Amino acid sequence: MSNMTRVAVRTAVDHPLWPVLKEAVADLRPLQAKDGSIEPSEHASARALVADITSAVTGLAPLFPHDEAYLEAVVADFARWAADGFGRPDFLDSLVAFRPEQARHDGLEHLVVFPMTTQNGNPNRNVEAVLLRVVWPQWLAALEAERYDNAMFVPVAFVDFTAGYDTDSAVLFPETVAVREVPRFTWGGIFCDREAARFRRVAAAAAHSLDLELPSEAAELVENQQLAQDAFVLWDLIHDRTHMRGHMPFDPFMIKQRMPFWMYALEELRCDLTAFREAVALAGEGVATARSVQYAVIFDRLFRFPVTGGRVRNYDGLGGQLLFAYLHRAGVLEWADNRLTVDWDRITEAVLGLYEEVDQLYREGVDRPKVGHWLAGYALVAKYVSPHPGSVWAKGTAALPMDGPPKALVDAVLPDEFPLSMFYEALNRRLRDVIASTRGITADSPVERLAEDEDAAAAS
Repeated sequence: MSNMTRVAVRTAVDHPLWPVLKEAVADLRPLQAKDGSIEPSEHASARALVADITSAVTGLAPLFPHDEAYLEAVVADFARWAADGFGRPDFLDSLVAFRPEQARHDGLEHLVVFPMTTQNGNPNRNVEAVLLRVVWPQWLAALEAERYDNAMFVPVAFVDFTAGYDTDSAVLFPETVAVREVPRFTWGGIFCDREAARFRRVAAAAAHSLDLELPSEAAELVENQQLAQDAFVLWDLIHDRTHMRGHMPFDPFMIKQRMPFWMYALEELRCDLTAFREAVALAGEGVATARSVQYAVIFDRLFRFPVTGGRVRNYDGLGGQLLFAYLHRAGVLEWADNRLTVDWDRITEAVLGLYEEVDQLYREGVDRPKVGHWLAGYALVAKYVSPHPGSVWAKGTAALPMDGPPKALVDAVLPDEFPLSMFYEALNRRLRDVIASTRGITADSPVERLAEDEDAAAAS
């Protein structure tokens, strides 16, 4: 695999059983249905491949004494899956045994093998194998212990992976694993190396394409993987815990609750703006990484989010559109003569102004019924981002089906309720290939050649 990170420490990636495990997982993949099951005609082949997988896991296990209980359980889950006829896999026992949040030690490696989907990657429950290492520097551990308690947060980096992670996926979440019943989740992993590398590539291309002059510290962030990675672990730490804090304690997985997608956009933006606000405070206290967090939030939200993914209920994209429109309305951003200029002296105050508007929405939402909160959220977004000309929601309550269940209101939402502005339509064309190139990206993927590539793409 071309996009893999090599770590110069004691690592399983150099063990002869790791390629055996990867090959067996790759060969098992085409035998699996969408739900992870395997047809009877393929059982003989599947049994042989599962035997290779479990043998490799057993051989690699001594490298991971901290995961002894998990690796024993995953071998048992594979054996039971085969014995029961390769139906929909159930790896609950091994999932419950895997507890990376209990040993957040910088550089500690884990071997993870599960039948799972990969968020923003592979939607099928294929078996995947991932080698990863924990990213837990002392300065981050101190901030988590003293200020931003988040016992479930586990920042990680890729060492190597199978095909499900040669994608846009940058998370390892327990809820993606095939299980018979939903357990209480105790951890969540975020690949900060992929986030940082993706950010650097897209931000560099966007700045070049928009002829945007970056402050020296922002330019250094875009050029330096370690600085960017540090920024993302701090950003993620604060973002993740914010979902459970604030005026309206929130389910971070509320997408299952079927609300209008702008409510997800506002929630994700609220968490990012909270991270930005906290980074401003930390920078005032001398925390060096905090300035990088501010630039990372602004650049990722403005340049990558709006033009990444499809236009069907793209809630992260909408949050980025809202931030751009707010800053543009405030006169902090200016697009003229094919050049984006930023008033860097005013941008912090302006971003905090949007935070205050979103925070007020949540504060007042405590006293609103659900549908009333949806309407207030729509009004806030539509104040800055133009709705679709054919939107029923934009016509107001008189046009909406208010006399039935909330489901009818959700059904009235257009797939692209807030289309891209002309600015983002143009930016999307300029960055489309760059964003596609970040699929499977890791810390060792190049950034330096992007300016030349982007010029060549524009010329063609």
